[in-house]
Amino acid sequence: MTTEQFKIFFPTIPLQPGIYKFLDAEGTILYVGKAKNLRNRLASYFGDKKHTTAKTKALTRHADHIEFTIVETETDALLLENTLIKKHQPRYNVMLKDEKSPLVYICIKKERFPRVFIARKVIKDGSTYFGPYLSKFRVEQITELIRKLFQLRTCSLFLSEENIRKGKFKPCLEYHIKNCAAPCVGYETEEVYNAKVEQIKNILRGNFAAVKTHLKEEMHRLAENLQFEQAQAMKDKLALFEDYQGKSTVVNPNIRDVDVFAIADDEKEAFINYLKVVNGAVIHTYTLTLTKNLDEDRETLLVFAIQELLNKFNSHPPEIIVPFEVALPGFEEATITVPKIGDKKKLLELSEKNVQYHLLQKKKQALGATGRQTPAERILRTLQADLNMQEAPLHIECFDNSNIHGTNPVSSCVVFRNAKPSKRDYRHYNVKTVEGPNDFASMEEVVYRRYKRLLAEAQSLPQLIIIDGGKGQLSAAMKSLRALDLEGKVTVIGIAKKLEEIFFPDDPVPLYINKKSESLKLIQQARNEAHRFAITFHRDQRSRNFIKTELTGIPGIGAKTAEKLLSQFGSLARVREAEPAAIEAAVGKAAAAKVARYFEGLDD
Repeated sequence: MTTEQFKIFFPTIPLQPGIYKFLDAEGTILYVGKAKNLRNRLASYFGDKKHTTAKTKALTRHADHIEFTIVETETDALLLENTLIKKHQPRYNVMLKDEKSPLVYICIKKERFPRVFIARKVIKDGSTYFGPYLSKFRVEQITELIRKLFQLRTCSLFLSEENIRKGKFKPCLEYHIKNCAAPCVGYETEEVYNAKVEQIKNILRGNFAAVKTHLKEEMHRLAENLQFEQAQAMKDKLALFEDYQGKSTVVNPNIRDVDVFAIADDEKEAFINYLKVVNGAVIHTYTLTLTKNLDEDRETLLVFAIQELLNKFNSHPPEIIVPFEVALPGFEEATITVPKIGDKKKLLELSEKNVQYHLLQKKKQALGATGRQTPAERILRTLQADLNMQEAPLHIECFDNSNIHGTNPVSSCVVFRNAKPSKRDYRHYNVKTVEGPNDFASMEEVVYRRYKRLLAEAQSLPQLIIIDGGKGQLSAAMKSLRALDLEGKVTVIGIAKKLEEIFFPDDPVPLYINKKSESLKLIQQARNEAHRFAITFHRDQRSRNFIKTELTGIPGIGAKTAEKLLSQFGSLARVREAEPAAIEAAVGKAAAAKVARYFEGLDD
């Protein structure tokens, strides 16, 4: 659909909330969206928008026509949108990404004397399933705990009342090694067995308090009945359970049952971390991956993911903690909380830390998928991930200033290629347009001169520019890069010395890279090399200027003559020690006589 076609269609679009569908010529739904105001939302897809993404342009190019449905409220639109996306799976809508991780469940079988076992898929036969769990090892730990705490049967015998009464079965080895109480021969009643199953459900739901109460009551009952051996065995089970509970992530007993969600995303994918907290303990965590097909906002992605995860895990929490305000149709009974301080805020930060780590791991895996890497490649790939760059910084340039009270202001530019110094590309600069100690203006001048020259000579630009200094020096450098139309074409950072903070343009919040990270060490190496090179050049300039000043102090000797003497002899001491004939050959008879008289006067 072209902009001209949309302009014809535009007046017919209502101003009410609803959902809209982009369809191709064959009637296939390409995209489903929701809107508070249908006309305004659809207008945003067309026109000469500078920042329209390529995918959005592709959607409008492939669309033949648009259909819409009016609803009463924005919440209704969200519900209808979700239903249509699940039904039609449109090409341009956000999609769940298959992580290809084997999910496992814990099944409590619907039968007399239910068995508890690990299952790979859910069978709708009335059985109760808990999960899914990503870690089979974790599930095995839980089922092993259940086996030790509660003696359950593992056989698949049909334990009907009639079969037990007729004595069709006999105790097996599991009974003799005390792993089963032999309900198959009537040694354990169905009531006692089902009470154990209820406690297993409490464990799997994270309701640890009810299980502890049950075990303690059993222990006291056995002790009162003088069944001390059984009471001791129950005490051992209680200790085993408390040890397991202690390994769970306890948040705060005052925080009861909450579900926590955090989101992190990049250009292509979004990751949503889910923490389930029951009775103050994190009992389950999961990270969902979404593939972005258009420029979906984070609110849309988060709402989609929350609905998916709550349905997936059959969770109905009384409270949901999120990083920003969202509307959740279908879960109106739950309290939506955006914590600012306190334990709930710490819980949200825990989820955010998990999702950021997951995003970083995905990037590192993608970067390392090309095979074996050299140390330099590894360092540069790490730096690329840390700075969220589009490409590895094979070419890095770093700038530093040097002056003492504004005298002899100079700057340096050092170049690193493939994570190693390229000294033949180093450059030093005498600051020309700045008077006095003004680091910001010096940085602006030198950065401009450097990249104006590279552009004029059609030389390649670096992938990364490092500015030695904080936000002030970085802002000054960005003025020059904007003037040269290089903003956004090169990654630029500033590094502040005190806390090794990494600053990005127009971002007040610094980035802190792990102090032991190889990428930070490379940035520090470039910064230190630029500082060393600037200091060395500054000292040389001061020495030369001092010598020039003394030579030009000789009556009748000007700057050009002094420069000739320094060029010929290299230092003031060598000029003083030189033969009169050598000086005369360099600057002429008259100037040589003046120099000789000056040094003779010093000796006197």
